[in-house]
Amino acid sequence: MSNVLHHPRLRLPVAIVLSFTGLIASAQVLPSPELGGAARLLSYTGQISVMRDKAAWALNLGDLVQPEQVIVTGPEGYGIFQISDGSKFEVFPKSQVVFRANRGDWKDLIEVWLGKVRVQIEHAGGLPNRNKVRTPSAVISVRGTIFDVEVEDEDATTLVLAEEGQVEVRHLLRISEPRLLNPGEWVRIYKNEPLARKVIDKGALLQRAARAASDVFYQVALNAAHGGGSTVGRAPAPTPPGPGDKDTTPRPPPPPPSGP
Repeated sequence: MSNVLHHPRLRLPVAIVLSFTGLIASAQVLPSPELGGAARLLSYTGQISVMRDKAAWALNLGDLVQPEQVIVTGPEGYGIFQISDGSKFEVFPKSQVVFRANRGDWKDLIEVWLGKVRVQIEHAGGLPNRNKVRTPSAVISVRGTIFDVEVEDEDATTLVLAEEGQVEVRHLLRISEPRLLNPGEWVRIYKNEPLARKVIDKGALLQRAARAASDVFYQVALNAAHGGGSTVGRAPAPTPPGPGDKDTTPRPPPPPPSGP
């Protein structure tokens, strides 16, 4: 939790942080084989819906999302979903995500059309769990545990950050060598350009911002679920630092190199 305490844009009282740590420890959820191919909403805050017959249906705690259904969040919407093997994915505000878009392949976990998700993959017995996350410009193959994927704009520019373990990133529309991201590395994929080189998150600024944002939204969801009267302010959306940056102010990276 030190990441939350020391985030430059986020100041949480120690009592809240300690309480939150205890809640996280008590909120660990075991695999749920009875879910089959569905995903269960474990916690949420704000507006979160699923599309049915072109209409948005509000989700409530414990509701199931079935394969090929689209999850939509509003400006303040956020939710954590769990699948049968215990793996989880978080959907952040202003996002559109298809759950198991390829019904014939359960390894296709989610497809992000717009917005941000954070995925935590469970490896039962230490065995591989080869899930995939897709965007309109990239395919992310899971080798590790925790990673973030964000489709930033209508041009399908995709940002992928590995937090724990490794992920493999391929360009969906162009033939090029994949990038293997280690913890603390990120890559941005442009729809009409070759796959850029991976970048080291110097100072772990992007990692800390991503985790702080996740922690804060989860705390807000817990407060709402328990009828708490206080809420915690959100961290701003992180912007990756450029590869040559030495200060602590995140800034956009330069354009990607022309070659793979």
